[in-house]
Amino acid sequence: MTAVVKNQLTAHQWHNLPVQEVSRYLNSNIETGLNSTEVAKRKESLGTNELKAKHGKSALLRFLLQFHQPLLYILLIAGAVKAFLGQWVNAGVIWGVTLINAIIGFVQESKAESAIAALASSVKTNSTIIRNGNKLQVPSTELIPGDIVLLTSGDKVPADLRLVQSRNLQINESGLTGESVAVEKSTQPVDADAALAERTNMAYAGSFVTFGTGKGIVVAIGTATETGRISQLMEQGNILKTPLTRKFDKFSRTLLYIILAIAALTFAVGLGYGNTWVQMFEPAVAFAVSAIPEGLPAVVTVTLAIGVSRMARRHAIVRKLPAVETLGGATVICSDKTGTLTENQMTVQAIYAGDQDYTVTGTGYTPSGEILLNENPLDFNDVPPLAECLKAGLLCNDSHLENKDGQWIVVGDPTEGALITAANKVGLTRDNLQASISKLDVIPFESEFQYMATLYEIEQQERIIYIKGSVEAILQRCQQMLNFSGQLTPVDADTVNRQVHTMAHQGLRVLAFAKKPVSENLISIDHADIENDLIFLGLQGMIDPPRAEAIKAVQACQQAGIQVKMITGDHAVTAAAIASRMGFNHHREILAFTGAELAKMEKAELATAIEDGVVFARVAPEQKLRIVEALQSKGEIVAMTGDGVNDAPALKQADIGIAMGGAGTEVAKEAADMILIDDNFASIEAAVEEGRTVYSNLLKAIAFILPVNGGESMTILISVLLARDLPILSLQVLWLNMVNSIAMTVPLAFEPKSDQVMQQPPRNPNEKLLSPNLVKRIFIISIFNWILIFGVFEWMRQTTGDIAVARTMAIQALVVGRIFYLLSITQLGIAIVDKIRGIRREISDQTAMYVGIASTVILQIIFSQWSLMNQLFYTAPLDLNQWLICLLFGLPMIVVASFANRLDSNF
Repeated sequence: MTAVVKNQLTAHQWHNLPVQEVSRYLNSNIETGLNSTEVAKRKESLGTNELKAKHGKSALLRFLLQFHQPLLYILLIAGAVKAFLGQWVNAGVIWGVTLINAIIGFVQESKAESAIAALASSVKTNSTIIRNGNKLQVPSTELIPGDIVLLTSGDKVPADLRLVQSRNLQINESGLTGESVAVEKSTQPVDADAALAERTNMAYAGSFVTFGTGKGIVVAIGTATETGRISQLMEQGNILKTPLTRKFDKFSRTLLYIILAIAALTFAVGLGYGNTWVQMFEPAVAFAVSAIPEGLPAVVTVTLAIGVSRMARRHAIVRKLPAVETLGGATVICSDKTGTLTENQMTVQAIYAGDQDYTVTGTGYTPSGEILLNENPLDFNDVPPLAECLKAGLLCNDSHLENKDGQWIVVGDPTEGALITAANKVGLTRDNLQASISKLDVIPFESEFQYMATLYEIEQQERIIYIKGSVEAILQRCQQMLNFSGQLTPVDADTVNRQVHTMAHQGLRVLAFAKKPVSENLISIDHADIENDLIFLGLQGMIDPPRAEAIKAVQACQQAGIQVKMITGDHAVTAAAIASRMGFNHHREILAFTGAELAKMEKAELATAIEDGVVFARVAPEQKLRIVEALQSKGEIVAMTGDGVNDAPALKQADIGIAMGGAGTEVAKEAADMILIDDNFASIEAAVEEGRTVYSNLLKAIAFILPVNGGESMTILISVLLARDLPILSLQVLWLNMVNSIAMTVPLAFEPKSDQVMQQPPRNPNEKLLSPNLVKRIFIISIFNWILIFGVFEWMRQTTGDIAVARTMAIQALVVGRIFYLLSITQLGIAIVDKIRGIRREISDQTAMYVGIASTVILQIIFSQWSLMNQLFYTAPLDLNQWLICLLFGLPMIVVASFANRLDSNF
């Protein structure tokens, strides 16, 4: 028993051991399985075959954590002191603001991580096993190392198995390896350092049997499986904050220290003038409230939410709001190949038959396209060897095509679907041939022999075997071939191999085709019948072609200064060929590395390889994670795409993980920040465009909100230092910072994208949230706002003698100035100026801006003219002349804003 436990926990290279040795290690009988006594012992020692889901935080705790923000501490404490002093209305408003922020944050936060739970469900199934010499079905959770599992087509593999029997067994391991084509399995040992995708004698938990039957011995369960190791990688992975949240955290902490220091100074100065601490608490709170941009979190959330909506219209579903902005700042996109950059539909693109090279047009399984010779269409009936090559691909085939909802799909093997489509493009179909041919027998594909063969009767007169398979397996059995005229000539193996080499370097998967006329009495075939005397018909080279829109998207990303790297489970040659076709690396040499090569590199060499490399093929889950971490360590903002279980740790680690909505596993979707509905790289480029627009709009919101806080806090501070009455009270500040700011700033979230948004390089990830130019802008507008508030208040107090009227007019004059400033940083304002100059300018729908300005005007009228608001906020009604005076004082903002715009070219 001790040995079993040890072998379960240590990483045996099961794929490198002979079957009998594996059986001996696990003390199990391949024919009869384990006995009941041994099963009970191992269950007690090793536990169940399942992955334990990681428990997330409770909803209540996640809501309470929304208050865990430095700036909100000040508001909570200020509200508590106001309540202690009996000023319940003030306390209620202040607490209301913090509650609104908490609710917004709670709604924004994504649901608790459930990727591990999704992993657990991915391996739960019923399994057919042998125990005590009997065949029985048990839940997969009951499996233990040493159990003998029987596999058949359609089964989900319940644990990691070392195969001991295989008959035409094919398993889809795309969730683990990223390779879309099912793997043909065998039982022979493979090299110890073989990559996961090349361990043909293993069946891994969570993969699917697509064809054939097999038997395997359980070598790992639960967290010891390859899928379990991935779950542990995900639990160990760091939960990174996005660049935006990191910058806001830093900004908040800095602002907190400044506010506390100046608030304390305000309090101390007031006490120095002989005021009581109760009297000085209002100015101190007013200053703190005026300096805190209470409306900013809400505006940020709304802006991000609008970005989410726009991305959804462009086929990208965002699960976590900050991901919107993060994607806009991406400097590297690590993309999967199959289905994201490519069509995920195998397509024959080249044919060699009768000493001639043919080009096949069209993509996917849609039977539209032509076969060209020297770029000219031809009738395949005029070229016998081409006709025979296509016929062999059509008839030596177990798959078929179906048209579902206008889309052609393959039922069966994608490679066979490509062969059927190639024949259909020239009108050669099974329906046309059914009247004259009938299938008599078939030898299914077996990895041991590397070919498939079918026996057909032609018009009840002759019988022909059609064969397809690897070039090595077919060519060595051929003595003759067809020339261009259809005559038999000796096989020219050197010429054929040169053609194979050419196709392979184009990334094409090459299959060879042959036929053999046989006796009319033959009714079944075996391997001996096709051992020799075959007639070589030709080659068909196929590939999963790149999407046309993805090619444009890659080029757009590169023009925008974003590196695009391909991380795939496919072969390096194929991946490099696709990357070359798509113009990766600006058509320079494509630098490709395999997972085996990366594994041998030292840390410094690995970092250089990852920075310079464009294609990373046959990589393990840990290596995908290392690639992302290496790029992040160099300061890159990394977007990572993926669809399989093996991609989940890297998706979680990346600054933004992007899962495929169609082909993606639930595990990948749960680990990701964003899901692509159409699995198309072009949608990533569109999302980057929207993300950049969102960030630009966020900067506009910051540039709009902070100058008001600056003007308000300067007003209060200077009033205290000069021992004068406050021109604006804390509750009035809260109105301006929450209600007024949100009404005027939300329209900025709807600002359309700039024409140059994808012509600019990515912003520096280390760039501060407040750039020097933005700080200058905020300072200039803050100075004007201070002069406006202080000047109007002092003048109107001396003129009217009514402090409530003076404060109300100071606020309304400030709002008028804000409206002019808002227009100055938006496309609507630019369009108005251009129209005055006689320049015609097309702008997008500006309904949101009109509604925002109109709402602001209505709210400010209510703020000053409604008696209830007068009581709550200590305001006073204004007459028409006073309103006009406010408008007049706000007009100079046009000149000040124009000067600020010259300093900051981002607006």
